[in-house]
Amino acid sequence: MLSRSRAPLPLRLAALTAVFGLAACGSGAPAAAPADPVFVTGSATPGASAAPTGSASPSAAASASPAAPCGVFPADGVWRSDVSRLPVHRSSAAYVSSIGAAAHLHPDFGSGTWEGAPIGIPVTPVKPGQKTVKVSFEYAAESDKGPYPIPADAKVEGGRGGDGDRHVILYDAAACKVYELYAAYPAGSGWRAGSGAIFDLRSHKLRPAGWTSADAAGLSIFAGLVRYEEVAAGRITHALRITVPRSRNAYVWPARHAASSSSDAALPPMGLRLRLKASVNTSTMPKQARVIAEAMKRYGVIVADNGSPWYLSGAPDERWSNDALRALKNLQGSDFEAVDVSGLMVSKNSGATRTG
Repeated sequence: MLSRSRAPLPLRLAALTAVFGLAACGSGAPAAAPADPVFVTGSATPGASAAPTGSASPSAAASASPAAPCGVFPADGVWRSDVSRLPVHRSSAAYVSSIGAAAHLHPDFGSGTWEGAPIGIPVTPVKPGQKTVKVSFEYAAESDKGPYPIPADAKVEGGRGGDGDRHVILYDAAACKVYELYAAYPAGSGWRAGSGAIFDLRSHKLRPAGWTSADAAGLSIFAGLVRYEEVAAGRITHALRITVPRSRNAYVWPARHAASSSSDAALPPMGLRLRLKASVNTSTMPKQARVIAEAMKRYGVIVADNGSPWYLSGAPDERWSNDALRALKNLQGSDFEAVDVSGLMVSKNSGATRTG
């Protein structure tokens, strides 16, 4: 059985350092990213539809419908950049050591339930014409006011009665937008949350410098999730979200927010990109694990929050094979290296990348 991370809550208003870029050591031009697989919100078994269950034993039932094709930000954006040929960052060894060179990768998602809730960060599809509601924020100065199209049955990370980060991720395929909340609770006719952000998945726009999102790094959580539909299609075309036990009071492009009070240069900044080394043999992995591992070689992972070391985020789905995903636990920190992405940056205030 996989287990959800019991990560400490991020320091949402930690003192910030100035935005800085990773030192450039030269880089190869990224290859054009392939088109995204069509996303399907909800869970289903092949050839049938399914709904989340209330126990660790999956049960088939009703409910997934295909969403209109909508990718994870533009193909020439930083999330979609091929980083397999970029130079190793000069501080790679120190960063990997501080995250945990001997610590094993942990897929923090799967099928079934853990402590009564689906395993992972769920995504709630937004239907056309969904009524919007008002959300009040603890960190209103760094949150998008909304309103937010939250259905009555919106899924909460950890379940409606759970604690922890309580992320709510709303995916509007028709508008190609995601609405993301942190520490979200129903409140009367609306909701209250720690922070919230709205992302246009067709745009390169980043959050204002210094702003958090529903994630400590000020990035989209949805963009970095492992989703079953992508793996079933045989490819993931974007970087993935990971957590680290300790970060530095700094952030690097494309992140917009720091979540630490430490100035230790050995600690990773928010937004740090790492990749699985090309030398790591993934050929014997089960398909679900192999597709994810190959994505980590090509697109890498992005440090997005404080939590347990090398915890990889994904959406729950009853079609995941927990046994197959468990093969990813054979990977450890020493199998990764930090990369220098500064050569891709067009502007520190845009997610667009150089393509030539």
